[in-house]
Amino acid sequence: MPETPFRKPRVAIVFGGRSSEHVISCSTAGSVLAAIDRDKYDVVPIGIAQDGRWVLESGDPERLRIESAEKLPHVDGSRPGVALERTAAATDLVVSEPSQPPRTLGEVDVVFPVLHGPWGEDGTIQGMFEMAGVRYVGAGVLASAVSMDKAFMKVVLAGAGVPLMPSTVITAREWRDDPESCRKRVAELGYPAFVKPARGGSSFGISKAHDASELDKAIAVAQREDPKVIVEAYAAGAREVECGVLGSVDGPPETSLPAEVKVGGDHEFYDFEAKYLPEQATELDVPADLPEEVIAELRALAAQVFEAVGCEGLARVDFFYMPDGSLVVNEINTMPGFTPTSMFPLMWAATGVDYPALVERLVQLALARDTGLR
Repeated sequence: MPETPFRKPRVAIVFGGRSSEHVISCSTAGSVLAAIDRDKYDVVPIGIAQDGRWVLESGDPERLRIESAEKLPHVDGSRPGVALERTAAATDLVVSEPSQPPRTLGEVDVVFPVLHGPWGEDGTIQGMFEMAGVRYVGAGVLASAVSMDKAFMKVVLAGAGVPLMPSTVITAREWRDDPESCRKRVAELGYPAFVKPARGGSSFGISKAHDASELDKAIAVAQREDPKVIVEAYAAGAREVECGVLGSVDGPPETSLPAEVKVGGDHEFYDFEAKYLPEQATELDVPADLPEEVIAELRALAAQVFEAVGCEGLARVDFFYMPDGSLVVNEINTMPGFTPTSMFPLMWAATGVDYPALVERLVQLALARDTGLR
């Protein structure tokens, strides 16, 4: 029998997407494309344009950088189309161009979806990968969906005994049919309060309602991103701290040293500009200056959250460190910001895992995991 020729594992980096976090996803993809080991993997960049078209992207990391609020990256939807095609033996990448017959790039071994927000981080694309029988980086369908929807995330975490801030959910129907009842529930939480899209990220659509007069406008802003809105009590005097979590093949998850976000300038909270624009005054303390016993409790709680939602691959768990010394979970993010200057990679670098090693570990975790029930 002739020997099968060696073939490098093919990794498809999927980015962009239809959500308002398209820009963030492009920036993340640029970082991953620059860091992944091209000697070890055959890398294929796949962009999802904002209208939903899948295209074969250039993969130029420089084109995908966020330079300023006026110069933001996006997927070029005019490029050749690409699709996943399931055959009897494998899942192939097929490229189509006008006036040209379709051509096959070959089998996909693993997809690295660096998508943020709806249609990418919420279980939808994970379900497609499962049906296509292709391995992928990150959380599965249920964990992605639960973690994306803050209302259901809180139900699951409360059931696991995780400490959370008080909140109330306002659906589009409730706000249309009985807005006074909604306003009353928010008043019971107290002001100020944070009004958020229930299924959003990167701080898009979030407002701080200082009093009842600002609530209606804040709900309208949130509903531009999601018809379902969650309103959360203000964590007065709290410090914002975060912890990275990495899954393992057959053992418990590992956690990073925590870090702290210190929002500066004119920002009242960690909004989009404070997170992503280079000229902002936000400080990231990595690792966070916390008592050792608090760090130990925080890391254990981050692992508990990761397992409570059935997460896989990676996640970032965000906390409030309250003035009384207690910890409260804010949320879990199953595809956190992933540029070298994002909090998740910075925390792991402080823990001894640099950016290229982090990318390598995630790809290897995905290659070791089967699709389907597990």
